[in-house]
Amino acid sequence: MLDTLGQYIVTVADWICGYPLFFLLIGGGLYLFISSGAVSLRRLPASLAELRRRPGNAERQAGQISSVQALLSVVAATVGLGNIAGVAIALVMGGPGAIFWMWVSAIVGMSTKYHEGALAVMYRGQNPSGRPRGGMMYIIEEGLGHRWRPLATFFAIAGMFGTLCIMNANQLTEAVTATFTTPQWIESSSLLAAVSSVTSLSHIQAFKLLFGILVAVIVALVVLRGIRRIARVASVMVPFMVGVYFVMVLYIICTNLGRVPDVFASIFHEAFNLQAGFGALAGIAIIGARRAALVNDAGIGTASIMHGASRNTNPVREGLIAMLGPAIDSGLVCTLTATALLLCVPDIQSIEGIKGLAIAMDAFGRAIPGGAYMLMFVVICFALSSMFSYSYYGTSCAAYLFGERKARYYTYAFLASLVVFAVVPLEAAVGMCDLFYAMMALPTMFTLLALSRRVHRVTRQWFARVKDKNAKPEDNTFQPNDIQ
Repeated sequence: MLDTLGQYIVTVADWICGYPLFFLLIGGGLYLFISSGAVSLRRLPASLAELRRRPGNAERQAGQISSVQALLSVVAATVGLGNIAGVAIALVMGGPGAIFWMWVSAIVGMSTKYHEGALAVMYRGQNPSGRPRGGMMYIIEEGLGHRWRPLATFFAIAGMFGTLCIMNANQLTEAVTATFTTPQWIESSSLLAAVSSVTSLSHIQAFKLLFGILVAVIVALVVLRGIRRIARVASVMVPFMVGVYFVMVLYIICTNLGRVPDVFASIFHEAFNLQAGFGALAGIAIIGARRAALVNDAGIGTASIMHGASRNTNPVREGLIAMLGPAIDSGLVCTLTATALLLCVPDIQSIEGIKGLAIAMDAFGRAIPGGAYMLMFVVICFALSSMFSYSYYGTSCAAYLFGERKARYYTYAFLASLVVFAVVPLEAAVGMCDLFYAMMALPTMFTLLALSRRVHRVTRQWFARVKDKNAKPEDNTFQPNDIQ
């Protein structure tokens, strides 16, 4: 009975997270891109300028974190195993041309994230201490109206389960086990033997249990201190881990400099290769775009939770900051991964099976002395950073449903799940989380599309004031009358 139910859940999740989710995120994002006047391209200089802007006194006194800290926390969640394993899978399935369509999806995702960030500031709630707390549930309730509260509740319930890091906990444990252990060491370890005798687990399961406990302790040291600790850690961790990864890829590029032009030529050539027919071209485009959409979380609604906690009171400025997220993860990090893999594994499409992380580990290990271990270090950082941010997402959803005091019990459950799913790979559980993940996208995209005109109106008004020499663009106070 349970096995049958599990298989049913997996089947439904695979179908919903396939083409329906792809068309919802990419199709909806494309509409937002066009209707906003290509905001992700036209306003990119203004977005980069916001990174250099110093917050005013009003911003420093309000909110919980800065806009940049919110951005880095969002990137900490999205830059994860998918940026490495997901890119490898895209190359195996779709070839170099899939990367071009990942770039296209990143541009579309930037537009979606712009609307998420702007609406997160326009409509947000408050915690008992009076500090802002944002998220799609508040956007729905305040933006669409209180009669839409059931939809907000639907999102919050899906968010509590969808943001559990079941996949990250399981994949990270499997990767560490494969990289740093051997069957001989596992069987001869007295510590694992002792744990195995107490828990009735196998030696390898005992190792996974201990590693899961270690991961849970590390995550607890960060997330139990709240959003400010998460933001501070993310502001240090994200630039560091992306920088380390950039140096590794730069080494591979420098040692294969003569082949770099051929790599990028193959990306553009295969992206529009009509020799195999329009069906194959469409398949390549869908593979690349689908992978990027699932990596950057654009249209899922999680980014609105983090940006809603920002001190920024100007929705346009927050949106400009938010839209840089897909540019970093689906643009920069995925491009670094693709370049390294295509240089190291020219015949990547001939690889049988879909083991993305294993392909990357082997490629980096052959290209860089100790590269497999260095990449494993980066993977651990990526996975941990995702867990930090996703714990806050789930806790925020729980706080909306049950209140701030009871929400801490969700945090404890989140930490416990890291241990449980490090030991027990449950396909049904993973399928269930994927299903809830897709369920988050349904109310999110509906709300973004429904409120998009308000975002466009506020955007036009703000940039008009910026161009007005008599106006004061440094005044970033947002008034509700701006959207009437």
